[in-house]
Amino acid sequence: MSISGKTAIVGVAESDEIGKVPDKPAIMLHAEAARSALAEAGLTKDDVDGLFTAGISTTELGEYMGIEPRVTDTTAVGGSSFVIHIAHAATAIATGRCEVALVTHGESGRSRVGMARPAIGPDSLRGQFEAPYGLPQPVGAYAMACTRHMHEYGTTKEQLAEIAVATRKWAMLNPKAYMRDEITIQDVLESRQITYPFNLLDCCLVTDAGGAYVMTSMERAKDLKQVPIAVLGVGEGHDHAMISQMPSYTSFAAKQSGKTAFEMAGVTHADLDLAMIYDSFTYTVLLSLEELGFCAKGEGGDFVSNQRTAPGGEFPMNTNGGGLSYTHSGMYGMFAIIEGVRQLRHDYADQGIRQVKDAKLAVVHGTGGVLSSAGTTILGRA
Repeated sequence: MSISGKTAIVGVAESDEIGKVPDKPAIMLHAEAARSALAEAGLTKDDVDGLFTAGISTTELGEYMGIEPRVTDTTAVGGSSFVIHIAHAATAIATGRCEVALVTHGESGRSRVGMARPAIGPDSLRGQFEAPYGLPQPVGAYAMACTRHMHEYGTTKEQLAEIAVATRKWAMLNPKAYMRDEITIQDVLESRQITYPFNLLDCCLVTDAGGAYVMTSMERAKDLKQVPIAVLGVGEGHDHAMISQMPSYTSFAAKQSGKTAFEMAGVTHADLDLAMIYDSFTYTVLLSLEELGFCAKGEGGDFVSNQRTAPGGEFPMNTNGGGLSYTHSGMYGMFAIIEGVRQLRHDYADQGIRQVKDAKLAVVHGTGGVLSSAGTTILGRA
């Protein structure tokens, strides 16, 4: 049974405040975003019979919000989780297991309010086989993978910096973005070094934020308030947990998740108007573009050069400012979805270059863990 085109995203929202929010626990960020996304769709919590999230239990969230779902899903594989939830919710709706799915996210990533203390148990796999050797996580893991790509393909720090600069240019158009000051490639190269080859501006933000989206059947979506954004293709997967066990530092599960999503949607790369690509680090973007098939292996650096992905460029990407400049609470995938939907609905039609012209088709891709998991979705304006 194909689920392509049978469901739609009908409401999206961030929490009331994002960035630095020291007086609200993470669960409140979930709830604020959920309330606003439901209101945007013209629905209430009483319409929800499918509840999906990551980071906290759906039982705790359901109790907090007064929701008793027929379908519950706490798939948690890092930043790709919320992109993967699209596939799970679409399947549940298309097979009649639920009618209205609410997917929420909330993390007090910066202020750490209502968040469990991160810890690596000495008896865990990482605690036994990686932590004793001092690799900083997650930045050290991504840096190690990136240096391998540089060694194999000649990728340069300047090419990585192109991604950070282009993303900041989009953030300058977004009043909600945490970082909006203009930067240059030289600024990226001269920013404080974190772990070679990454400088500070190669790395994502650490913020507080919540987000949510609402899904239902395409039939029901046509009677709601917003332009429905159809779910045309989905793919998911993972191939390792610890970076030391990654099969290849220059290839990961996005290769398969992207292939599955494109085939289900029946579209090609040339058909797309927008790409929302998870950007925990600049290398995450470059590798994802290669794995998703936008360019050949080793050509990611050339692909993003000359500000190709910036406003006015031929390949609009991460138009909200991404995790590098807009917000990154820990699991960023939710915000890539929200922006993809808004672009396809033409929410920025009166904001000049911020709106991708005639946007009808978008790819949203999430990465989780240390290049561990991947979720890919093709969305289309219905």
